[in-house]
Amino acid sequence: MESNFFDSNCYFIDEKVNFFKFENTYKIFNDKGKEIGSVNQKITTAQKFLRLLLNKNMLPFHLDIRDINGRLQSSISRGWTFFMSTIIINDSKGQSIGSIKQKFKLFKPTFKIYNKSEQLVSIITGDWKAWEFKISDSKEKQIGTISKKWNGALKEVFTKADKYNVDLNREFTDTTDKMAILSGAITIDMVLKAGK
Repeated sequence: MESNFFDSNCYFIDEKVNFFKFENTYKIFNDKGKEIGSVNQKITTAQKFLRLLLNKNMLPFHLDIRDINGRLQSSISRGWTFFMSTIIINDSKGQSIGSIKQKFKLFKPTFKIYNKSEQLVSIITGDWKAWEFKISDSKEKQIGTISKKWNGALKEVFTKADKYNVDLNREFTDTTDKMAILSGAITIDMVLKAGK
């Protein structure tokens, strides 16, 4: 990897609220509260128009994870979909490192993360309403969590800003699989919103 962005095991994701944009933008902090990067959604003018006419869960999307200096670390993208979608995870050079396959149950989303050889490396399951997710390895052993943290009662009432933590166990060290898992976990809020 070109940088140490994915060396960390704990990430704090904070939505940057903008009422006048279609794109979702999030800031990423480390466990010491230092800003280390961002997640940005790219939407074309045509997609903005189509969002007014079509169900958003059909539309393509593209998300970039960048470090604090603006260098691309990874990206996830999905094409047009009409039922169950497959999301592609790429590294900073645009090479595929894995994919995410969604399986939705009522308020119980499930995300299966595969490596580039189509081998299952992780499963993210949880309660969308309570915003509590478990990250497990292919043998269903828990290796991390995703949990919602609200930005204070008044902030939530007036802005609907989202905050959540992504924690991965320190013993999980496979570099490429870890990048794929963390990319999926860091972007889970926007993936869920794309299907709303």
